[in-house]
Amino acid sequence: MTPALTIPEAELRWKFSRSSGPGGQHVNTSDSRVQLTWSVADSIALSDEQRERLGTESFTVTVSEQRSQLRNRERALETLASRVRNALAPPPPPRRPTKRTKGSKRRNAVAKQQRSATKQQRQRPTDD
Repeated sequence: MTPALTIPEAELRWKFSRSSGPGGQHVNTSDSRVQLTWSVADSIALSDEQRERLGTESFTVTVSEQRSQLRNRERALETLASRVRNALAPPPPPRRPTKRTKGSKRRNAVAKQQRSATKQQRQRPTDD
């Protein structure tokens, strides 16, 4: 999964079923759809900090993109690894609020004045 985390094969639960995807006549006889489940709460591979970051949920990945069960299994492992990696990644630094520069305020005011003048010229002349 990550350099610091390897999930033991025994913690992964696999289920196979018939896929509704490509395969022609073969699709009705083979169980190419793959469902991979990994329980975070029951895992011995995680530290307390990692478990806290992942939560107590279980990760479930379902793949039926390929005709081959083997390729679907590989894709399910890749997807699970990606999801775990993203969940364990540290949060981004908080955004620091910024102020608009004086120049941008000035340019905005000038643009508004020009736009206002353009719209004023579109109005019907009044008899004053």
